[in-house]
Amino acid sequence: MDHFGALGAFVRAAETRSFTEAGRRLGVSSSAVGKAVARLEQELGVRLFHRSTRAITLTHEGESFLERCNRIFSEFEVAKSELTQASGKPQGKLRLGLPQLGMRLMPHLIAFQQAYPEVELELEFSDRLVNVIEEGFDAVMRIGEVEDSRLVMRKLSGYSHRLVASPTYLAERGIPSRPADLSDHACLRYRFPTSGKLDPWPLVSRGRPLSVELPHSATANAIEPLLAMAEAGRGIACLPDFFVEDLIAQGTLVPILERYTKDHRTFSILWPSSRQPLPKIKAFVEFMTARLA
Repeated sequence: MDHFGALGAFVRAAETRSFTEAGRRLGVSSSAVGKAVARLEQELGVRLFHRSTRAITLTHEGESFLERCNRIFSEFEVAKSELTQASGKPQGKLRLGLPQLGMRLMPHLIAFQQAYPEVELELEFSDRLVNVIEEGFDAVMRIGEVEDSRLVMRKLSGYSHRLVASPTYLAERGIPSRPADLSDHACLRYRFPTSGKLDPWPLVSRGRPLSVELPHSATANAIEPLLAMAEAGRGIACLPDFFVEDLIAQGTLVPILERYTKDHRTFSILWPSSRQPLPKIKAFVEFMTARLA
């Protein structure tokens, strides 16, 4: 037997506690199973079984080796499944991790559902840094650069931030003409849910970042509450442009300090590099790239 066959013989013998039964299930003689196991033991330098005239039982080393072999065969079955599906049509469950801002991507996700009705979406919205491989995600969408050699990354379009306030608030408190004026205003701040740190506002002057002490009247670890408070006239907020562009066009919010704000953040799709891209993953990446790249 080759190495893979010998591993199979060992696993069957461990399951049945019998060389004879293992041989029957594999379609070979009991002596062939015994010889394969003996060669494994010689190559590994350990005894895998305690043998008696009545039965065989695993040694401590045999139990550890069995666990490893089961992983090998499990990975082999996954690989076969992926390769079998690789030439098929997109289908099955697609587990996606998205940032909280990903709620604004829902029109694109709904369009993907319509284009691929046999793909079932399972969406998890969170700003925590998930472990894509260990937590079983097929793909994730993230903001900014992600350094992980185990993942493939495809960059999509990005967004910028804008400082906005309601006309009512600006009529009462005045319109800031320079960043230093923000010290006299109510600032609505975003707090990262993972680190607890406040997201700095992208204030610049002559191309250089500015550090301004910003008094905050409220903080939130989600964008929607800050948007609602800004619309209600409770202060100035720094929000992604795609959240506020329609409200600015409607006159509900007014942009301020446009010449002093500058940044750009990128959306990316990431998926495990160790896997053959399944049709559902490939279809999702290509679909989102076409709409957002």
